[in-house]
Amino acid sequence: MILRFRFAAAAAAAVLAWGTARATYDRANFDPSVRPQDDFYHYANGTWLKTHPIPAAYSEFGAFDEVNDHNEAVLHQILERMKDPANRAVEGSLARVEQQVGDFYATGLDVSAVESAGLTPLQPGLAALDAMQSPADLQAAIAQLHLLGVPVAFGFGSEQDPKNSERVIGGVGQSGLGLPERDYYLNPDAKSVEIRGQYVRHVAKMLTLAGEPADRAEEEAASILRLETALATASKSNVDLRDPVANYHLIPVADLGKLTPTFDWVRYFHAIGLAPPSAIDVGQPEFLRAFDGMLSSTPLADWRAYLRWQLLHSLAPYLNKALVDENWNFFAHTLTGATEHRERWKRVLGTIDESIGEDLGQLYVAQAFPPQAKARMLAMVENLRLALRDKLEHLSWMDAATRQKALAKIDALHVKVGYTDKWIDYSSLTIDRSSYAGNVLRARQFDTLRDLHKIGRPVDRTEWGMTPSTVNAYYDPPLNEIVFPAGILQSPFFDERADDAVNYGAIGAIMGHEMTHGFDDQGRQYDPYGNLTDWWTPASAQRFKERAAAIVKQFNGYIAVDRLHINGELTQGENIADLGGLKIAYAALHHELAKKPGAEKKLIDGFTVDQRFFLSFASQYRENERPESERLQIATDPHSPNQFRVNGPLSNLPEFFKAFDVKEGEPMRRPKAEQVDIW
Repeated sequence: MILRFRFAAAAAAAVLAWGTARATYDRANFDPSVRPQDDFYHYANGTWLKTHPIPAAYSEFGAFDEVNDHNEAVLHQILERMKDPANRAVEGSLARVEQQVGDFYATGLDVSAVESAGLTPLQPGLAALDAMQSPADLQAAIAQLHLLGVPVAFGFGSEQDPKNSERVIGGVGQSGLGLPERDYYLNPDAKSVEIRGQYVRHVAKMLTLAGEPADRAEEEAASILRLETALATASKSNVDLRDPVANYHLIPVADLGKLTPTFDWVRYFHAIGLAPPSAIDVGQPEFLRAFDGMLSSTPLADWRAYLRWQLLHSLAPYLNKALVDENWNFFAHTLTGATEHRERWKRVLGTIDESIGEDLGQLYVAQAFPPQAKARMLAMVENLRLALRDKLEHLSWMDAATRQKALAKIDALHVKVGYTDKWIDYSSLTIDRSSYAGNVLRARQFDTLRDLHKIGRPVDRTEWGMTPSTVNAYYDPPLNEIVFPAGILQSPFFDERADDAVNYGAIGAIMGHEMTHGFDDQGRQYDPYGNLTDWWTPASAQRFKERAAAIVKQFNGYIAVDRLHINGELTQGENIADLGGLKIAYAALHHELAKKPGAEKKLIDGFTVDQRFFLSFASQYRENERPESERLQIATDPHSPNQFRVNGPLSNLPEFFKAFDVKEGEPMRRPKAEQVDIW
């Protein structure tokens, strides 16, 4: 359950010293024309929202982007140094790290070499697709594209077995779409129809740029939409994918032929270099059955066009300018509203972070992460854990049998802060100055093979799912762990020198958010060891579902953009975590202040402890977002738009009503009968 905030880069005027800005709200950001009792989000952030227009290269811009800019500036300095071999270490593991990072960056900046290369990096793959003559060739082509990280037809990779959390198994599931989500293909509304038309024109243009005659490219683009629509029709919705039980089907490999009589799984496993496992998790059997039918019902020419398109689309950001521009025009401009490209060095930086992120991360933490920040964070996490434990012990609607197991789960919660203790070893990966796209392809294949190598082995609980510079955090249900990369541990989220109320309102609420994910509609189905099992009594489960239904109803009622309502089912887990995290952080703050006589009564800037806590919470969510991006978010993102992530949970909290004197009937106070209280 990742606390996702979508990034786009913009020009950074960042201060490179860690923590020079204090983690706090700023009065200058307030909008005095808005009453806190009417709209707390705009009261706390209104002036900032008015004075911070979205930069042209962004689809949105907020506090998370400001911190991301700071981190990118730090990383930019590192990359500029490493670009020059004279600045690198001469020997040892650091020499290899610096060489790979520096050479990857240099090839990304070498625009003339990228232009000269054109489609050369893709020619082996394109030639193999052109040579396809049979269904067997098609299946082999799918396997080869999977090795390159191109998600055609279906997805396959390693996963922690949801029913046996100590082992890694193979998992297969729905995939293969070019548009962001299946409903983009299926919704009949005018906007969806318009986007599909723009998508077909985009695909045709990309195929033309890759050398197809215009009339043939148009025909192929239409066939690609038909094929992808068939895949989308067989796919589950984002809401249906939220049910971990309904998306787990461990099937012996020997029985896969009953599900997919046409697709040869043994040949597929051989092609990707994997010894056939005894069983795999088929997430969506109906999708796989439909895909298998398409292998014989869809002309080979249509499959060839689809595979060519997916390869081209996947690698377009690393190729010549014409392809980069056309890819950006649809996926960044049309779908998210951005009006300019990000600066090239930022795009290259992002590619390096995706490709060899833990190499770059080693250099980042050496320069940017102070050890004392980790110690303060760990102390805060333990305070949050105690606060959640206390709530579980006194929760009126949970019975004793369920409570005992819930307490065991929070006690078993593992915490990771800063960066990994065991870096990925990229020494077998060749990164050089010969080709930018070549480096990307080799890095993708390295990552795919590394992932496949995990299948059949014990779970490695030291691994991280984010790189150290990432401005984000997450909870992993099968591992029962919360993870906070170094990148987010700075202002305005955290400052070791800041007031307790401010830190607990910001990073404390994020900590509580991630902890609460262990007890949301998905996370609650996993036990203390990460196994997907029902440890709830029927009575407690029913009481939880009733409370969860109330938060679904609350958020279904919010209109985010145009006439689009938030999808309360899709955002259910994140909304539960936002409300629970806020309550837990508030309780932890007061546990901490109880150790410091007089602290609870201390005024700062004329605000009480509770007021500072809620202002800090609201300020970290300040963000302007383009309408196109909001529409994309509503369709695909399990997080609600930021103003509702502030006003939604606060409108349920008596502690907030008291802090800002919110009276019954005022907008920031939901009617008593409608107030949601879960954790």
